[in-house]
Amino acid sequence: MNNKVNIAIDAMGGENAPKKIIDGIELSLKENKENFFKLYGNKDQLNVLVNKKPEINNYCEIIHSENYIKDEESPLTAAKKSKSTSMWQSIESQKNDKSQITLSAGNTGALFILSRLILNMIDGVEKPALAGLWPNKIGMNVVLDLGANIKCNDKNLIDFSYMGAALHKALYPEIEPKIALLNVGLEEIKGSEAIKKAYQHLKESNKNDFKFHGYIEGNHIMDGNVNVIVTDGFTGNIALKTAEGTANFITKNLRKSLNKLSILLSYKSLKQFKERLDPRNYNGAILLGLQGPVVKSHGSTDAIGFAHSINVCHKIVKANLLEKIKSHLFTVDG
Repeated sequence: MNNKVNIAIDAMGGENAPKKIIDGIELSLKENKENFFKLYGNKDQLNVLVNKKPEINNYCEIIHSENYIKDEESPLTAAKKSKSTSMWQSIESQKNDKSQITLSAGNTGALFILSRLILNMIDGVEKPALAGLWPNKIGMNVVLDLGANIKCNDKNLIDFSYMGAALHKALYPEIEPKIALLNVGLEEIKGSEAIKKAYQHLKESNKNDFKFHGYIEGNHIMDGNVNVIVTDGFTGNIALKTAEGTANFITKNLRKSLNKLSILLSYKSLKQFKERLDPRNYNGAILLGLQGPVVKSHGSTDAIGFAHSINVCHKIVKANLLEKIKSHLFTVDG
């Protein structure tokens, strides 16, 4: 087991848990058997599910948790019973060197608070940001914050910019990070005071680790002219869910509008198009700014989406991304 990536999973988090968690593990193991899963949750429920899939038995360890955090609970309510929950214990396993990364599809607000409380922040960073990968015309964007922080000041947006550039550089070292701030217009005078101050700071920066391209509007996120898009968590979460909903609408209605012959003639192209837009293929966002890696899976995703978030965890650990992000962050910040 020494060469395997040890992933701690909050097995009770998200819709249709823990079944989709186990199904997602099964799917992921068909592609990659280099992971070992520490499952935190109700041992009775988990044992029943795992025992039905003997092929995953050797890749899982079940650790009983008395409680779990429900999706509808407020972060404050969740924090009161946190130490007995599957979410707390899965994050704490990193601190105790029992795992290398934590994965949860559970309550985002609770995951944010508990991760920060248990793992602490990287020196100099005030708030963690939830960063995800979105496709664009020529490659991939790093987009942050996707929901960890509803309100952000200019310092937070600047930190997010530096961390986003660091993450992109770590993931795609051959591509220069190109940063833009998501805004309601392209003119310098538009936007909140926080975003205008962040704009001025980034515009005047002499750092060579990234290029700053100013503002970007929502309809140009996927153009590919920039690859690191920065915003507050309120705007970022709405943008994310709008993009997911639009992608689902297009793929579902495209099939309805085509006849059987046209589907047969263009099946391969349609399949590639659908896969390109499928949000499940980009599931798994990382909380940047913490002393340990935590990945958030979409709560409503299915087993396929959860399997993709497992793949994100594997890449983060194998590539030693946390140390690379710290290194690039300090390089960028001077």
